[in-house]
Amino acid sequence: MPKPLLFSFLFLSLSLLSNATILTLSQQFKEAPQFYNSPDCPSITNTNTNTNHNNNDNNNNVICYDGAVHVAMTLDTQYIRGSMAAILSVLQHSSCPENNIFHFVTTATANASLLRATLSTSFPYLKFQIYPFDDAHVSGLISTSIRSALDCPLNYARSYLPIILPSCVRRVVYLDSDLVLVDDIAKLAATPLGGDDTVLAAPEYCNANFTSYFTPTFWSNPSLSLTFANRKPCYFNTGVMVIDLDRWRAGDFTNKIEEWMELQKRMRIYQLGSLPPFLLVFAGKIAPVDHKWNQHGLGGDNFRGLCRDLHPGPVSLLHWSGKGKPWARLDANRPCPLDALWAPYDLLQTPFALDS
Repeated sequence: MPKPLLFSFLFLSLSLLSNATILTLSQQFKEAPQFYNSPDCPSITNTNTNTNHNNNDNNNNVICYDGAVHVAMTLDTQYIRGSMAAILSVLQHSSCPENNIFHFVTTATANASLLRATLSTSFPYLKFQIYPFDDAHVSGLISTSIRSALDCPLNYARSYLPIILPSCVRRVVYLDSDLVLVDDIAKLAATPLGGDDTVLAAPEYCNANFTSYFTPTFWSNPSLSLTFANRKPCYFNTGVMVIDLDRWRAGDFTNKIEEWMELQKRMRIYQLGSLPPFLLVFAGKIAPVDHKWNQHGLGGDNFRGLCRDLHPGPVSLLHWSGKGKPWARLDANRPCPLDALWAPYDLLQTPFALDS
C-alpha cells in the first residue's frame, strides 16, 4: 500500500477508535436516590476485613459483614446500562438496602477505574467491590454457540465466583445484567438449600425439552448419557442463582465444569454457551426456587428476539434473557410491551437532561 494511503488508513482507524472511546466514556447516568434500612433490619457485624482485594479500599471493611446479602454480577461497558437498572431495582425493593453488598466481576482488560467511578457517581452509598477476571481462564475452553454474544468469556465468570470472591463470602445471589427485581432480594437470598450436598438453588423448568440442550453424540454414548442416571434433570436458567460458595469450594465444582468444557472441545456434546456445563454438573441436584424469581425469556429467542409475555403466576423478578434487550428496543423506538416495566429503572442521562 502506498505511504499516503497507508497514513490515511491509520488516521481513519485511530479516529474511529477515538470516537468509540468517547462514546463509551460520555455515557452518563443519573444519581439514584439513597435508600435506607427499615428500623427492624438486623445490624451487620464485621468479622473479617482481610479480603486481599485492595482495588476498593473504602469498601474493604464491609465485604465480610455477617448478615449481609451478597449479590454478584458481571460488569462491562456493553451491558452497564442494564446493570445500573438491575442495581437500582435491588436497592429500591429491599427492606434492608444498606445490608446489600455487591461483587462485580469484570474483564482484566476493562477500565476498572471508569466502571468504579460510574457506579460511585450513581450510587454514592453503595457497598461494592470490583474483581478482575482473566479471560485466559476460559478462552481456550469456549466452543462456539448459536449466538456470538454467548461466547464472551465474561459469561463464564459465574463458574469462577467461589475462586474470585473472598473466602469469607459464603453465600451469594448471582444475577444477570438484563433483569430487574420487584421484590425483596433478601427473600431470595434466604432460600433453604437443604442437604449438605446441595450447592445452588434456582427456579426449575421441568416441562422444557431437556434433551435438546445436548447433541445426539451425547445421548448415544452411554458413558455420557449415564451422567443423569438416578437424577431427575430439569432445565434451569443460570442468570438467577443462590450459591453456597463454601459447598462449591469443598466440592471443587469449577474443575468439574471445566472438565465438561474440555470434553466439548474434543467432541461436540452440547449447543448453547455456558449453560450446558451447569446442567451437566447440577441439573437434578439443586434446590428449587419459586418461578416468580425468574420470569425469564423476555428478550425472546436467541435468533430474532421477538416479544414475549409473562409466564402465568406472580412476579418477583423480570429477566430479559434472549437476544432482545429492553434498552436497545426502547432506543430503536421498537419496544415490546413488557419493556415499559424496565424503563422506570433506566438511569441513563439523556442528552436533553444534560443540556437543561
